[in-house]
Amino acid sequence: MKAFQIKKYSKTEKLQLIEVPEPAAKANEVLVQIHAAGLNLLDTMIKTGEFKPFLPYKTPLINGHDMAGVVVKIGSAVKNFKVGDEVYSRVRDYAIGTFAEYIAVNENDLALKPRNISMVEAASIPLVALTVWQALIEKGKLKKGQKVFIQAGSGGVGTIAIQLAKHLGATVATTTSTGNIELVKSLGAAIIIDYKKDDFADKLKDYDLVLHSSRDKKVLEKSLKLLKPGGILVSLTGPPTPEFADELSLPWYLKLLMKFLSAAPRKLADKLKVTFYFLFMKASGKQLSEITSLIEAGVIRPVIDKVFPFEQTNEAMAYVETGRVKGKAVIKIK
Repeated sequence: MKAFQIKKYSKTEKLQLIEVPEPAAKANEVLVQIHAAGLNLLDTMIKTGEFKPFLPYKTPLINGHDMAGVVVKIGSAVKNFKVGDEVYSRVRDYAIGTFAEYIAVNENDLALKPRNISMVEAASIPLVALTVWQALIEKGKLKKGQKVFIQAGSGGVGTIAIQLAKHLGATVATTTSTGNIELVKSLGAAIIIDYKKDDFADKLKDYDLVLHSSRDKKVLEKSLKLLKPGGILVSLTGPPTPEFADELSLPWYLKLLMKFLSAAPRKLADKLKVTFYFLFMKASGKQLSEITSLIEAGVIRPVIDKVFPFEQTNEAMAYVETGRVKGKAVIKIK
């Protein structure tokens, strides 16, 4: 089969298109013929080695975390899927490789594809939707009547987060550029701040939850300050915390490093009587099945910016790296 491989960690070297044997499904896995693969910033960060301290992959490896496709073989212990099922997944860490024609996936990471959307649309969903689910529901415990600030509302995470937050009954504030105001409004944002014209810190206060995705330390500080006492900030960009090190069972020296790196926001959060979380989402077929139900009910709809042919995977990666993707970019494989 054809696949795009990371030959070595590099900021400049492109993925290599190679021929490799079709993977074999273990007892608890299914073999999926991939029809489409979603692209995420995480894919570029794995390629450059930015996540090497936390996810020490050995190169060479096939890149890619999101996919939608059809089950072609099942392992002997698989109970919930059969040949011919249309499925989608954010495959688990250390089992990635969706930039390929086939992949073997643990059945616990899979869900049936929503019936009302295409393979391309389904491939755009898993990583960002699971991130949003775990941020808003698991960590943030967002409830009806609360106020949530979602940064970068027109991005992959933002477009899904706005829709889920509105469904949960929250008032949604977001930041975006002038050209994307109508998009985020159509998704359910009630308060829209054009970040090129206004500072969100001057417009928002007493929020229950912030979904933080900026790498700017000043943005993190201002975001913590707009929370009311008891509020929660869930950061997707860090800095990572000692609790995160515990979740990944990382060695003591990395836990110590994370304690140092996150000292400032944790100290500020304590002073403000708010909570600071760092979230690195986990694969979950069960949660993805819940998301499937919301998509089929019309609560959540995918937002696709560009679709690239499989051969242009490197061009797709470069487009994601610009940070200008509206919703998601997807590779069409079959």
